[in-house]
Amino acid sequence: MNQLSPKATRTLITGGAGFIGSHLAEHLLDLGQEVHVVDDLSTGAIENIDALRQRPGFSHTIADIREEPLLAELVDRADVIYHLAAAVGVRLIVESPVRTIETNIGCTESVLKLANKKRKKVVIASTSEVYGKNDQVPFREDHDLVMGPTSKARWSYACSKAIDEFLALAYHRARGLPVVIARLFNTVGPRQTGRYGMVLPSFVLQALMGKPITVYGDGSQSRCFSYVGEVVHALAALAECEAAVGQVVNVGSQQEISIAGLAELVKELTGSTSRIVYVPYDQAYEEGFEDMQRRVPDVSRLESLVGFSPRMGIREIVESVIGFYRER
Repeated sequence: MNQLSPKATRTLITGGAGFIGSHLAEHLLDLGQEVHVVDDLSTGAIENIDALRQRPGFSHTIADIREEPLLAELVDRADVIYHLAAAVGVRLIVESPVRTIETNIGCTESVLKLANKKRKKVVIASTSEVYGKNDQVPFREDHDLVMGPTSKARWSYACSKAIDEFLALAYHRARGLPVVIARLFNTVGPRQTGRYGMVLPSFVLQALMGKPITVYGDGSQSRCFSYVGEVVHALAALAECEAAVGQVVNVGSQQEISIAGLAELVKELTGSTSRIVYVPYDQAYEEGFEDMQRRVPDVSRLESLVGFSPRMGIREIVESVIGFYRER
């Protein structure tokens, strides 16, 4: 195992015991960086970072980052902060809108305020959800954000993350804070849970257990799925790119597949005999639930800044998730 350089970058990852955060921590350790993870385990899991706890340069704190004295200490020790802590998953968002808004906006405000005091670089993980009901595909970073009505809890997540972006950019423009905003599209891979409505792990678990594979809506809605290992590569590259400071950057694949097609692919690759059943959105979430029909990124800005964009094929991605759950 490589020893750390004495000048290794010190990084802080909020939400670092989560699905993406744990993969990012692993990637940064592989790059020779010191990594500290903070997570309250509300949606993350200690088992996600178990394999990292013996590695040189890794440390962690189990705590709520809204505890500002603690967060201030952790920010002070870091050179770069990756802010991934957020309420995640459509089901959690619909069922817990207060938690979604308070967590997403409150935590981001605390991170930016404390980072600004010490002039620390911050990489904010945003989401393709902010494009809302915009149908101008592929989505480009300067496209309009088209939100649904405030009476639909489903849009509270998109709006809260858009506020995060506005706040981060305001800190950059008004106070010179170095920030990078990564708008992540559908990121999947090992360690992702289906507990909060994440579609691929839900399909895989249902298929492996012989249960019906439940597709919400008519299945014609399409998404572009990116492998988490490639996404964290992009995040680390953006953190090192001075030209990315003050920018919003799409991070995602352009390989589009319908949700019905994804269900068929999961059934094929697992060899499952599960039936594919279609559940109306009103039954799955709430009356009048609204969804985006297509979600496809324009990744030309990402490619121009760091010379990279996720390209791993959907079959290989699905096979990696199947392998993960079969091992468990």
